[in-house]
Amino acid sequence: MDRIATGSFDITLQPEALSPVAEATGLGRLSLNKQFSGDLQATSQGEMLSFRSSTAGSAGYVAMERVQGHLHGRHGSFVLQHSASMAQGEASQHITVVPDSATDALQGLRGTMQITIDNGQHSYRFAYQLPQT
Repeated sequence: MDRIATGSFDITLQPEALSPVAEATGLGRLSLNKQFSGDLQATSQGEMLSFRSSTAGSAGYVAMERVQGHLHGRHGSFVLQHSASMAQGEASQHITVVPDSATDALQGLRGTMQITIDNGQHSYRFAYQLPQT
């Protein structure tokens, strides 16, 4: 049965240089730093690759981020894998816990996260499963 964690987060994105191979591709590279509050009290750091189409409202990104902190009081870390796109303003996202990436009291964690941005405020809904302890 899924447990649900909800809350908000602040994010800082920093543009980073692309590799020489990718410099002329139109891709963007960003480092990310997040502070989660709510049921997930954690910080995360990661990397994002993005592309913005010349068509208004169309773009995509992939990212990996390592999250460390407390999920409903259980301490540990895990890695989230992102894949998201927007087609002329219609968004689609898939964010999952990388299998077997969780540590400490979060070992065995599986789940998916949904991110919402409303008036510049970021929030999350994390549906997850943990083995019985």
